[in-house]
Amino acid sequence: MSKVTRATQMLDRAKVAFTVHTYDYDAGADKIGMQAAEALGESPARVLKTLMALVDGKPVCVILPSDREVAMKKLAAAVGGKAAEMMKPDAAERISGFKVGGISPFGQMKKLRTVIEQDALKEDLVYMNGGQRGLQVRLNPNDAVKVLDAITAPIAA
Repeated sequence: MSKVTRATQMLDRAKVAFTVHTYDYDAGADKIGMQAAEALGESPARVLKTLMALVDGKPVCVILPSDREVAMKKLAAAVGGKAAEMMKPDAAERISGFKVGGISPFGQMKKLRTVIEQDALKEDLVYMNGGQRGLQVRLNPNDAVKVLDAITAPIAA
């Protein structure tokens, strides 16, 4: 597995401090984020999942702890929209440029509006997908907010 991806290259260019961690990805897992947390031996609150959604038909990248679900009304409100829904997997792959299970908020094909669950900022370090299945980057969540120009809001159900 390559530890250099578009995601890690973006973090390098932004001069963000991060470490790379690999784990055995289980494509059959019901909840990929929870499987990653277990494989890494970390709390689900520290292993963040990256989801792709549509708010009023426009793509939005959503990041939240792996044991939480997105509250669609809260997500829509966070970006000034009316309605939100999850993006279909094929559209998520096409728009992000990554495979489902390996979607990173860093290094996507286009810069998207990104919303991070504000509770994630309570952690000193968090894990986020590094742009490949089984690859995570560990970094300060405030650095992620800065490099992604992300909105932080209470979006978890």
